[in-house]
Amino acid sequence: MATVEFARAFRRHVECPVEEVDGSTLGDVLDGYLDRHPTVRGYVLDDRGGFRKQIRLFVDDQQVDHRRGAAAAVRPSSTVYVFQALSGG
Repeated sequence: MATVEFARAFRRHVECPVEEVDGSTLGDVLDGYLDRHPTVRGYVLDDRGGFRKQIRLFVDDQQVDHRRGAAAAVRPSSTVYVFQALSGG
């Protein structure tokens, strides 16, 4: 099972514990996690079910392109990291 971990910035706003989730793609793993923690869904997905633009996803230290997004492969030993992108100037 893959481990899902959210950055501290998320944990200040919503409870999102580190958990192990079954799945072979990023979409499967995140769907499983969000089913267990529905209050996190709005922080990660937009109204159409796509990843929010300010979200950065990593699988085993490799950033996942939003175009590939949900189809990215995840191994049972993978760690999925969810970060908020920083912007400003």
